[in-house]
Amino acid sequence: MALTKEKIIDSVYNQVGLSKNQSRRVIETLLEIIKQTLEKGDSLLVSGFGKFVVKRKAARRGRNPQTKKDLKLRARKVVVFRTSGVLRKKINQKAKEPR
Repeated sequence: MALTKEKIIDSVYNQVGLSKNQSRRVIETLLEIIKQTLEKGDSLLVSGFGKFVVKRKAARRGRNPQTKKDLKLRARKVVVFRTSGVLRKKINQKAKEPR
């Protein structure tokens, strides 16, 4: 099950003690800061979590899988996430535990 923005707001509300509206504003503001940073092409580093990096992808040839027709994919920017070593270790520890 995916963690939604609403669930994050509820967690902040329950764990921090802010009102629901304050929790919503905090999360909305945080997400807006993240969006603005990435829109500018800057990287975003969250220690102990990971790094979001904006990368450029060059134009390239592609193929429509339904029609098998060749086409040209335009150059674009994509966001790549790299986990920190701390998070990677935690994720892999959970994977080793029996279910």
